[in-house]
Amino acid sequence: MAKFELKLPKMGESVAEATITNWLKEVGDAIDADEPVLEIATDKVDSEVPSEVEGTLVEKLFEADDVVQVGQTIAIIETEGEVPSGSDDDEIDLDLEYEEESEYAEEVAESVEAAKETAGSNDFSESSRFYSPLVKNIAKEEGISLEELETVEGTGKDNRVTKDDILAYVENRQKGASTQQKSATKQAPAADTSKMASATAESEKVVRSGEDEIIEMSRMGKMISHHMVDSVQTSAHVQSFIEVDVTNIWNWRNKHKNDFQKKEGEKLTFTPIFMEAVAKAIRDFPLINISVDGDKIIKKKNINLGMAAALPDGNLIVPVIKNADQLNLVGLAKKVNDLANRARQNKLKPDDIQGGTYTVTNVGTFGSIMGTPIINQPQVGILALGAIRKVPAVIETPEGDFIGIRYKMFLSHSYDHRVVNGALGGQFVQRVAQYLEGFDKNREI
Repeated sequence: MAKFELKLPKMGESVAEATITNWLKEVGDAIDADEPVLEIATDKVDSEVPSEVEGTLVEKLFEADDVVQVGQTIAIIETEGEVPSGSDDDEIDLDLEYEEESEYAEEVAESVEAAKETAGSNDFSESSRFYSPLVKNIAKEEGISLEELETVEGTGKDNRVTKDDILAYVENRQKGASTQQKSATKQAPAADTSKMASATAESEKVVRSGEDEIIEMSRMGKMISHHMVDSVQTSAHVQSFIEVDVTNIWNWRNKHKNDFQKKEGEKLTFTPIFMEAVAKAIRDFPLINISVDGDKIIKKKNINLGMAAALPDGNLIVPVIKNADQLNLVGLAKKVNDLANRARQNKLKPDDIQGGTYTVTNVGTFGSIMGTPIINQPQVGILALGAIRKVPAVIETPEGDFIGIRYKMFLSHSYDHRVVNGALGGQFVQRVAQYLEGFDKNREI
């Protein structure tokens, strides 16, 4: 008999942890290869974790609602055959391919062995702050207590303490009491600030009356809230607005939508037409299709467009159209409809929401004429589509100007001013408008 360690698989770029929502198998249950063992949830999507082997579940290392890091062992499966080669160290990939992992996820994966060494010892479980197994192992070896570890400033994502942070702290710690005294002196103002912030928060505490209804935020709602606040704190948001005449698009769609549905079996909405224009504009301005990594700019090769979709419970999810610039209008329409339908049915897979390089959101669905959307990190831009309105407008012709009824909408472009200046941000949304206004009304499907 051999024992196989089922580990939390890679869940894509920037995803380093997941919450166990439900165990599908109990200890003693037989498991087939590729059969789901448990359900997990991240801030982006819910998914299942299958087994790579056939066997019997003999141990569950976590319970429902526990938060597990990428690469951590979550269950032990006993098998009669050989354990797959490399399964002790490799992560299950769910047959999904991703562009990159966050540095934080890599640190967790590299320190699985260190976690085994710290098991059963002081694992700092009483702390509300997360420490990777590698950091905890270093702290244990250096005799650093939980109270002392809590004072270490982190430079990682969400102020997490990285390996470099703990090693630098250890080095300074060994220099003697004088260094500690200086550190204490420097930290004193921060402590005072913390007390002031705490006092302010206490004074602004929400007052509840007996008639108020208390509604618990959903798990996804909490994660979206955190993601939005993190984006505002990360990127310097700037907006550019432009009004677009989409009369040709409106008339063309009305003319062809019935034939399109009969021929393709798909509804023809405005979304694929807008996505086509955005993809073209990104090809013209590739520096919109980037991410920021410290002081470096990552220029993305593929144009993967995220399309924000509302869920029945009121939350939002952003499925991604991969290589959108390589699809024709029919292909875009089919992809948009497929992702939108599966989003509403909660049937999206992790790969469906990963790898986005630019996002489009339709704020006009409920009548808003414009909006100021928050950038979907780690992207640097997002485009909001306002409601299409029938308005009187000045029409210029060779014979002169006259007033006519036109279909118009506003485009709102939010971009990260750290790397996208006003000229680039404005030119990009202008180019999208030019492609929309220049839409060929005689175009064939």
